[in-house]
Amino acid sequence: MRRFFVFAGLAVALIGLDSTRLRAASPRDQLIADLRAHVKHVFVIYQENRSYDSYFGTFPGGEGLASPLAKTHGFRQYDPLGGRFVTPFRIVESDVADADHSRPGLIRRVDDGRMDLFVADEEFAQLGRGATREDAHAVGLLTMAYEDCDTIPFLWKYARDFALYDHIFQGMYGPSTPGNIDIIAAQAGQSQLARHPEQKVAANSVGKGEPVVNDVYPAWGPYHNGEPAAKQLDQTYANVLLTLAGGDAAKLTTDTDEIKDDIASLVRAGKSGVGWGWYQEGFKDDGSGKYPAYITHHNGPQYFGYLRQNDAAWSNVHDLTDLFPAIEQGTLPDRDVVIVKGGYKNPFGWKPGHAGFDGDDDHPAYASAHLSEALVAKVVNAIARSKYWNDSAIVITWDDSEGFYDHVPPPSYASCPDAHPCGDGPRVPLILISPFAKSHAHAVVHDSGDHASFVKFLNVLYDLPALASLPNEAPYLPNGPRDLMTSITDLVGGFDPQRLAGTKPPLAATLATIDDASVTTFPPRMSCKSLGITPVLVPGGMASPPPGFAPRKRS
Repeated sequence: MRRFFVFAGLAVALIGLDSTRLRAASPRDQLIADLRAHVKHVFVIYQENRSYDSYFGTFPGGEGLASPLAKTHGFRQYDPLGGRFVTPFRIVESDVADADHSRPGLIRRVDDGRMDLFVADEEFAQLGRGATREDAHAVGLLTMAYEDCDTIPFLWKYARDFALYDHIFQGMYGPSTPGNIDIIAAQAGQSQLARHPEQKVAANSVGKGEPVVNDVYPAWGPYHNGEPAAKQLDQTYANVLLTLAGGDAAKLTTDTDEIKDDIASLVRAGKSGVGWGWYQEGFKDDGSGKYPAYITHHNGPQYFGYLRQNDAAWSNVHDLTDLFPAIEQGTLPDRDVVIVKGGYKNPFGWKPGHAGFDGDDDHPAYASAHLSEALVAKVVNAIARSKYWNDSAIVITWDDSEGFYDHVPPPSYASCPDAHPCGDGPRVPLILISPFAKSHAHAVVHDSGDHASFVKFLNVLYDLPALASLPNEAPYLPNGPRDLMTSITDLVGGFDPQRLAGTKPPLAATLATIDDASVTTFPPRMSCKSLGITPVLVPGGMASPPPGFAPRKRS
């Protein structure tokens, strides 16, 4: 009997040991362990206002304009001012007009998932704002235009050589500000609304209020064009820049009443902090209000009082040009997150190949697509040539879809004060560049996610508590941060497990490098032909732009 108990005890011990090993060696656990061992620096180049279909609708292997889904979701749209139907058409223009990308406009265009009112809604929106019939027609048609590797060859090169995601959506129906908040908070104020119902934004999405659905300027400066007449409410919920601080969150002492329990939990956990920096073009905090390149409502941290009013956090916000010496001289923290934003006027003296736009954040109406992808290439080159390449992950994505056509119906979650879903909005592109990324011809990642995916990725990589798990946020779920939603990818699917495990060599920095002469030549020297990429043919697409099309307004 004693011998039986000895053997039984030994068997239980062995079973426990084997199960522990199995758990530790599961593919997911092993991938995360390897990811944490290899990736120490995360860079996100956060551009503006492009839909997936407008930039990558003909990229091989992606859910694009030639798919069966596209044929049944807005591929053929009526043009009221032209009196005809139009389908997607290719352009090679680097400078285009600004389409309506307000919350109400995006909701109308998506049309309950039918994706079929982009042209008509834009034309009526333009007329409503006083545009001429000719200009309203031109911009309405623009919503159905798409570019390829002849216009944005650098981006297509990165998409080919690294990992392109084709099911990432903007997290909130709305313009730039919600997206710039969402990428660090995995929400745009839904938990604040739940906590303070009296702060509800107007049902027509105009003015200050929760959640943030428009571009009202933050409560504090700096402002790029003087003191604004209207200011947004202080955003008081947790974001990932708080959780990155770890135990150092205790250094935040001003405007912390509604995250005090979150801070206490971070301090109790006792984890070391991870550095972060927000690098935005034209940023200057000297009180002069003269910042011709700076775009106030694109600065996500500026909306949060506990970041803006505490030097321990606000000292991490910098001008874009400060980033390059920091990379070259190797002065970034040992582990960190860097967010890069362009602006109204590039600081590098770049001029497009014609009398076009000088901006470099990809926003139509002031930024050139050529200059914007040059900014991306300049940042990627700096990282690839530095000591940071070997342990880096670079994310390139966009804050909203600009009101340009995309055919994939967005997922639906939550309900906003206007009785429409808060999100997701239309698709945006996302590219992952890393020595450990998946990389073969057209390695498209089909995992579904949105801006909250970036927060989820940081949670996994740096072992951060989910924002939705924090004591000041959890009571208001499902209104609040989305970083515990299982339907949203954490971006880990873009990494190659074999590269992370060391059984396949990491990707060389040269694969991410574009020679400087090419980066600073406008229009770019690269093309589909020189890259050896053949865009997918779009059956039923228009062979040329339709009558009435012009890339920019005439008046």
